[in-house]
Amino acid sequence: MLLAFVVLLALSTVASTLALRQILLARAGERVETALVQEVDEFRALVRDGRNPLTGDPFGGDVRSLFDVFLLRNVPTEGEAIFTFVDGRPYKSTDGLPSPSLLSRVSGLGALSGTERGEVETTQGEVRYLAVPLEIRNRPRGVFVVAINLGQERHEVAEAAQTAAGVSLAVLLIASALAWVIAGRVLAPLRTLRTTAQSITETDLTRRLEVQGNDEIAELGRTFNAMLDRLEGAFASQRAFVSDAGPELRTPITIVRGHLELLGHDPSEREETLALVTDELDRMARFVDDLLLLAKAEQGDFLHLGPLDLDVLTEELYAKAKALADRDWRLAGTGTGRVTADRQRLTQAIMQLAQNAAQHTEPGDRIVLGSVLAGDSARLWVSDSGPGIPADERERIFDRFHRAADGRRRSDGAGLGLSIVRAIAQAHGGRVELDTRPGAGATFTLIVPTEPPREDGTL
Repeated sequence: MLLAFVVLLALSTVASTLALRQILLARAGERVETALVQEVDEFRALVRDGRNPLTGDPFGGDVRSLFDVFLLRNVPTEGEAIFTFVDGRPYKSTDGLPSPSLLSRVSGLGALSGTERGEVETTQGEVRYLAVPLEIRNRPRGVFVVAINLGQERHEVAEAAQTAAGVSLAVLLIASALAWVIAGRVLAPLRTLRTTAQSITETDLTRRLEVQGNDEIAELGRTFNAMLDRLEGAFASQRAFVSDAGPELRTPITIVRGHLELLGHDPSEREETLALVTDELDRMARFVDDLLLLAKAEQGDFLHLGPLDLDVLTEELYAKAKALADRDWRLAGTGTGRVTADRQRLTQAIMQLAQNAAQHTEPGDRIVLGSVLAGDSARLWVSDSGPGIPADERERIFDRFHRAADGRRRSDGAGLGLSIVRAIAQAHGGRVELDTRPGAGATFTLIVPTEPPREDGTL
């Protein structure tokens, strides 16, 4: 990138210098041409006036007096020469351009009958001249020639172009040095990004980039860090899955294999073994189904949304929950209004919460269900009168494969129930809240928006 910048800058410098030189040469030619015409116009003005400004007498046919007065009043500039001819013969001239080649060319203009422009190559450079005849009473009497050294003008143009080229080269070097420094600072985060990416392995995803500022490079660093966060979470989840799912699957397989290997010929023993094996296979199937459900929760077709009456849904959930266990089931209230949600998934989540409440309570203990529509969200809750959840367990209970350290729990699950509840809530664009105190029960509240989130994540 820096090389391309330097090359482009160098090409633009060369192009601009050449263009400047051509422009200056064109203007130098214009100035010489203007100076030639001006000298001729001044001579013609003197001829038209017809009087000698020194004596006040008319010139009449005195051509020599015309030339004398003009040469006396007009001093040629450097690099300029004037030649005069009377009756075809050289008369007077200035010595501004003492060049043999010019004198040789001009000497042949004494008998000129019309205006002539031309250029002569001399040792001093190219000389441009303009020659006009002088007629008195319609008879040629003399020739007026003015010549200017164009080579001197071009020499000045060359010096100006060299100066511009030197300045441009200095600017090029300074700009290249500054670009080198700036590019180094700009690309430093990218080098750090490359170094960090090369040092990351599947066993160490903890390294992050130090991000400062709000430019595109900083945004790239933040995006890279966010990607590492997602990768680290995915690898951690994978390792946790392998660590936790392995024993959950290995245990029933070991039990089934052990009993099948020891299976005898006694019919009653075979029947007992078959029942135990079937129970273990059913438990393993439930575990696999829960894992598939959690994996499907991250896909777009996990939900089948439709309009639901919140009060009708709450009463259905209450009727189904009462059949789970012998508890003092109560309906605290029902929200009135419609929500757009997946009826089966909400039912699955609330039934899971109700099942957990039943597992943490004794026969006759109170379990309360209810719902309310507040603003743009619906809240469905299940509250029990069990032992509550310890403070150090409140965040971890939603993790996969986590089981509460409650000795009275009678669940034979794999610790995926609350993970499924949270996945259903998040799929609806909502969340799960927990309100608990040790010895005072627990209340799980499922909060979902009344309208599902759009594809861009807004409600």
